[in-house]
Amino acid sequence: MMSEQGLIEGVFSIERMAKIGTGTTARRVKQTALYYVRETEGDNIELQGLNNKHVPFGPVETITKDELLADYLPMPQLFKEVVGNLRAVQKSVARGDKFRKRGENFTAEYEYANALNLDEQNVRANFGIGLCLLARDEEDKAKKVFDRILGLDTAFSDDHKHLFNEYGIALRKKKLFGQAVDYYRRALELSNDDENLWYNLARAQYERQEWAACAEAVAKCLDLDPLHEEGRKMMEYLTRKGLV
Repeated sequence: MMSEQGLIEGVFSIERMAKIGTGTTARRVKQTALYYVRETEGDNIELQGLNNKHVPFGPVETITKDELLADYLPMPQLFKEVVGNLRAVQKSVARGDKFRKRGENFTAEYEYANALNLDEQNVRANFGIGLCLLARDEEDKAKKVFDRILGLDTAFSDDHKHLFNEYGIALRKKKLFGQAVDYYRRALELSNDDENLWYNLARAQYERQEWAACAEAVAKCLDLDPLHEEGRKMMEYLTRKGLV
């Protein structure tokens, strides 16, 4: 199983011993774990587990090619199915994004739901449904979706930071400033090195007239990026008004 560039790409399995039960009923059994595997530059191998519908999900691990060849078995019979499912998820999410940006939220939600049927941990699809719900003022349902997102290990990668900011901005535009502040604080607990998250937290706190907290958040933003234009303008405004 090779990609067009001649790099390893496929499905591999490994058998591991797992403990089942507790106390006197505990026993160790062999379990087979399936992984979607991609070789990257430098002979590194990226592993991502497969869910019960044979779609890659969860965090990506890195091992060496030697470790792959020594410990894992190729499963070529599954490769076509996995790639097909992966592409189906990607296409559904892309269509959902397209419809949502056009304001067709019901159609977008349908596409995101198709993606989640195969991959319930897909971050973009979860965000997409949440944004659709928020656009329809279904705030309680949207909150449940985003609470679920905060529990996903893969939600806080660099690829998804713009989605966190987009949701916070959507909350702020709905004048749900309290929810926006709570949301940004929770996101920053897990990813506190994003200057835009800090700036948008400051914007929400400004709307609530929480001047000291606002100034602190702007300062964090500028510590991470001293040239952040909006952050500099906000700090200048707060200073000029004597609010810091």
